[in-house]
Amino acid sequence: MARTTLLAVLKFLMALIFAAWVSLWLLKPTQFWTRKWKAAEDLARPTLFGYYGLNYAVYTFPLFALAIVGSVYLNLKPREPIKRKGRRVLAGFSNPLVVNNLLGVLSSMEIVAVFLFMLLLAWTFYVRISSDFKKLKPDKALNLNLWQLQYLRVATRFGLLAEACLAFLLLPVLRGLAVFRILGIQFEASIRYHIWLGTTMLFCATFHGVSTLFIWGVSHHIQDEVWKWQNTGRIYLAGEICLVTGLVIWITALPQIRRKKFEIFYYTHHLYMVFLLFFLFHAGDRHFYAIFPGIFLFGLDKLLRIIQSRPETCILSAIVFPSKAIELVLPKDPGLKYTPTSVLFLKVPSISKYQWHSFSIISSSSVDANSMSVLIKSEGSWTSALSNLIQTQQKSDADYMKCVPVAVEGPYGPASMEFLRYDSLLLVAGGIGITPFLSIIQELVAVLNSVRYKVLPRMQLVFAVKKAQDICLLNSISPLIFNQPAEKCHLKVKVYVTQEEQSGVTVREAILDESSRVQTVNFDIKSSNYAITGLESPLCVAAIAGISYILFLILLIIFNHIFIPSQNKTTKGKTPSLGVDLLIICSFIAMLMCISLVPLIVRWRRLKKQNRPVFQKQGKALEISPTEARDALEEHEIHFGGRPNFEEIFAKFPNEIGGSDVGVLVCGPQSMKDSVASICQHKSGGLKVGAKNNQKANFRFHSLNFAL
Repeated sequence: MARTTLLAVLKFLMALIFAAWVSLWLLKPTQFWTRKWKAAEDLARPTLFGYYGLNYAVYTFPLFALAIVGSVYLNLKPREPIKRKGRRVLAGFSNPLVVNNLLGVLSSMEIVAVFLFMLLLAWTFYVRISSDFKKLKPDKALNLNLWQLQYLRVATRFGLLAEACLAFLLLPVLRGLAVFRILGIQFEASIRYHIWLGTTMLFCATFHGVSTLFIWGVSHHIQDEVWKWQNTGRIYLAGEICLVTGLVIWITALPQIRRKKFEIFYYTHHLYMVFLLFFLFHAGDRHFYAIFPGIFLFGLDKLLRIIQSRPETCILSAIVFPSKAIELVLPKDPGLKYTPTSVLFLKVPSISKYQWHSFSIISSSSVDANSMSVLIKSEGSWTSALSNLIQTQQKSDADYMKCVPVAVEGPYGPASMEFLRYDSLLLVAGGIGITPFLSIIQELVAVLNSVRYKVLPRMQLVFAVKKAQDICLLNSISPLIFNQPAEKCHLKVKVYVTQEEQSGVTVREAILDESSRVQTVNFDIKSSNYAITGLESPLCVAAIAGISYILFLILLIIFNHIFIPSQNKTTKGKTPSLGVDLLIICSFIAMLMCISLVPLIVRWRRLKKQNRPVFQKQGKALEISPTEARDALEEHEIHFGGRPNFEEIFAKFPNEIGGSDVGVLVCGPQSMKDSVASICQHKSGGLKVGAKNNQKANFRFHSLNFAL
């Protein structure tokens, strides 16, 4: 009861902090705020705090407080969700409202969030431009008439819209300090919000930069203005460099390049450091403080990730499938617990010293306390290189192959197992999209004997593959498919092989036939003394964030009072901000260097207490006797030569599985997600939530991603 009350208080506090942050952005473009803020800066300037301290505290505190309180909330949130009667009302807003080839699948909540953000941009632009137009007079120095000056002001205000987008841009890509996790949105799902924000930001920035250059070209002052360094410290050339860098990042992040030439996307994305540096020089320190919270949290998150990925561990074994897929088994600390659908980031230094790739974990920490597994499909250059590395080791005659060191980040996953709230689950997977569902199925079977779960969700797995050899991806859950305790947890499997024709083949025969070609490679791990320990606790992360926030403020004040003594005096005129800009960078770097000692000590203590992991040699995972499979033969289906008919599957589901509240989880190609989302949209009736007839199944759509 005390925990429930505390969680409710923390929820209210987070809502209050977020409302204060949004109010700040609403007031920022108004004349009222401008007058009050200038007066506050003048009052703070002669104090120890300084105007820079005031800007930093006001603009960064709400988001930092939200991240800290959110971390405490996630630490207290129970892993197992509690079923509530009013859940259907809220769940209806997460159902698909728009299914479009260009936009993808959008829920009503996402549409409302996008609308409110666009409303914020429109409000910012309207208030700023209406105030500007009231004061406009022809500029004789630049030889601009009224319409040219109006157009220049419009272009300038579009730069502020880009600034607003940049303030939110880095929040969706946080991992350990993920603000979005508070809302139940995972890192891999929030990537598209990062894409939307980045595209909007670059559109506004491009209009801002190109239009400004156009006006200068018309007035024949383009050369003078581009190289001009203003009294406030801004240089327009820095803005152009910033824009070009942003466009390079955006172009190389397009799906056509990201999926085919991942290395180009990965390396050019690190130009964000150049982008942010020249944005600071172009906009000045006062505008930079508005976007600084996201940069600060991202830098701190990056630091924690770097420390967590050291030291390296080794691959225990690799299971090689005939479908160009490899299952890597990695050592895990017994104390590490993670939820199903969690994601792990891997780096193999022998392939690339800098590239990180994300993969869904297919194992359950409730089943195996000493190891965890990821399933990797060989498609790109990096995964193909990994496959070649494993196959090269496989050709050796030794029982144990040479150690393959890997660096690991994560696991990153949901705070609780939300899928346990449903009466039944419909899992739809396409190809390698089966990976998150393997962990869900294993977790559900693992908690069968738990006293908390007398009845677990009944499941139906729809698995679509191109070739029959891909069926072996079910290898890790095959014993569960054919030897399940039906009185507690029912699992029905429907396999669709779309590009092959066969007849008279059962699911058991297909799995046994393909799994007979599965091979296991065991590696020597004598040189590795470490297992994966996972992330630091949310309370530890909250403490590190709080300390870093205060430490940066102290360093900023000290550096400014030492190197820019003129800032201590009350001056009405604006002084050049280049020095202040450089001190922000120095304070940030110094803060990261100092605060890194805390997580380093914490991780060193954890590794010191860790015992050397001992693992048994891995063998074939699949051993099913005909007796075990006899009762399951009639339960499962396999179809050749066609794609699944989702209309028919959804129509039969209530009779086959049952349950009035059905969770539909989809992971696969976008076309598959769109098809399933359209049916869920039709079944749920758009925004209609709940059902008067308890016998009617209510389908709740959830999209999972197996690749970023």
